[in-house]
Amino acid sequence: MLIRVLAFANFREILGKERQMSLLEGATVRDLLEELAVARPAFKDAAFDETGALRDYVLLMINKKRIDPTQDMFRPLQDGDELAIFPPLAGG
Repeated sequence: MLIRVLAFANFREILGKERQMSLLEGATVRDLLEELAVARPAFKDAAFDETGALRDYVLLMINKKRIDPTQDMFRPLQDGDELAIFPPLAGG
């Protein structure tokens, strides 16, 4: 199955603006993030802490809806899904 990955701000610098990921059926959000971390070690350092947990400040959206990484990391992805990855956002 193909998943579209969009990255923003410093994650865009690491991963590029957009990429297509080919995953096995039944792959989860966590599976996709781990594949990105293997492909781009800088992403692993930026997105995961030393225990392998996703850093608290990483925001994830599937199909334009924010998900809760504490509950949705093992959510199965579907062919054609879009995962957006955001770093901490600030502004004023």
